[in-house]
Amino acid sequence: MTAHVPSDALGRRVLCGTEYATVHYVGGVPPTAGIWLGVEWDDPQRGKHDGTYEGTQYFKCRHPRGGSFIRPNKANFGVDFLTAVKDRYGLNDQGDQYGTENTLVFGKKTVEFVGMDSVAEQQSQLNQLVDISVRECAVSHAGQKEEISRTCPNIRHINLSKNLISSWETVTAIASQVQNLETLNLSENKMKFPSTSTSVSSVFSKLRILALNQTQITWTEVLLCAPGWPALEELYLTSNNITVLERPDNVLQTLKLLDLSDNQLLDGNQLHLIAHLPRLEQLILRNTGISSIHFPDAGFGCKTKMFPSLKRLAINDNKISQWSSINELDKLSSLQSLQCHNNPFMDTEKNPETLRQLIIAKISQLEVLNKSEILPAERKGAELDYRKIFGNDWLAAGGNWNPEKNKPSEEFLAAHPRYSLLCLKYGAPEEGELKGQQPLTLKNQLLTLTIKCPEKPEQKPVEKKLPESMTIQRVKGLLYRLLKIPGSELKLSYESSKLEGKEVELDNDLKPLQFYSIENGDCVLVRW
Repeated sequence: MTAHVPSDALGRRVLCGTEYATVHYVGGVPPTAGIWLGVEWDDPQRGKHDGTYEGTQYFKCRHPRGGSFIRPNKANFGVDFLTAVKDRYGLNDQGDQYGTENTLVFGKKTVEFVGMDSVAEQQSQLNQLVDISVRECAVSHAGQKEEISRTCPNIRHINLSKNLISSWETVTAIASQVQNLETLNLSENKMKFPSTSTSVSSVFSKLRILALNQTQITWTEVLLCAPGWPALEELYLTSNNITVLERPDNVLQTLKLLDLSDNQLLDGNQLHLIAHLPRLEQLILRNTGISSIHFPDAGFGCKTKMFPSLKRLAINDNKISQWSSINELDKLSSLQSLQCHNNPFMDTEKNPETLRQLIIAKISQLEVLNKSEILPAERKGAELDYRKIFGNDWLAAGGNWNPEKNKPSEEFLAAHPRYSLLCLKYGAPEEGELKGQQPLTLKNQLLTLTIKCPEKPEQKPVEKKLPESMTIQRVKGLLYRLLKIPGSELKLSYESSKLEGKEVELDNDLKPLQFYSIENGDCVLVRW
């Protein structure tokens, strides 16, 4: 018996075993008999050719070996949305004839039921569904008109990721029956999006969160669909080969979070095109290939008008090699949190503590760095150290303790835009502070110390290697994070085998460890 081939099979997504593919050809392949489907596999390793067989090209593939011919009976064209929901939640027509127990989650309630074979009971349970996940359930179409709205009228959140949805029209057909849809995850569905402006409807009028990761959508297509998302607050677009951005005019104005990770953007200037989204609070740009960040509308020490509401920025795993890009981030008027791991500029300083202090000192409003809170004591220590570390450079560039003669060069101010402000805040570094100041790149002598909390016996001792030039202020900043201590005042002292039974108080925040003659193997005692 010949398997049924849907009339709209061309372009449809299919499942063959556990492998996903897109149908590019339906018809005969001489000299064989019968109907074949020419498919392009999501995993090109599964294929055999590029759509050409015995010299005839039946379809085209992106990958030279991404295509195959399969018989229609091997292809699963999927099920409608409601069938998938009933299967996933154990509410299919057969009921539960053997009386085995089932557990369902409706909204925030967990409901246990036995032998649910009554249609009325099924309907009642479907009525309560608020948050639905049909991930990997082979959903390909909406089903009968109005059936979803009649059966599941209370849905607010849908996870439709990794299904067989072939087009945005299918998404609209499902969503049009969900009156209060707030969250929609469509990730890992390779689908076709509108290529021209579509008439604005109220289908997505309440949608706040939309995930379109790995859907092959372009930024142009995002902007064509965006007029239909008037209340959207979070948009996830990772791994879509988006390389070029365009300015969103009168769309996405409610957006608070945008994730463009794993798209290789042409350059950092692409960011200027999305810099005027008025409510954007969080921008995630992991692994986007950007090598620099620049806000040309603002000079040293001034704030940019770009990204006016941006509080959280993630630029991990990029190619940023110059500290000037970190200086630029101080121009963002609302920035509070930064993630910047795995960028080449971080390789310029081997000591991770020093690296952290430099970033903190350069960005004045930062409260969280790489997911670790910056406490006031740590900020103060970082800024005092920064002022001292670059003090000799400041003098060499024309800096002076006499305000009338203090004229550091443009080059110095470009490299250290906050230096003058730090001098105003704490005073210029004194001559004594700068004597014997080691260049930042020299490897300082490391001390191996044991950290103990004598009044907290449950806190296990920790061994740390610290530079002997590290100030007590910075040691405290490290300990706040290491021991997860709330913002109370720390009191430090140390014990040495040479001073048996005697504790030496570390009472001056501005002095380095070496000032107190601390040596390898000594024990630092922490109290609060």
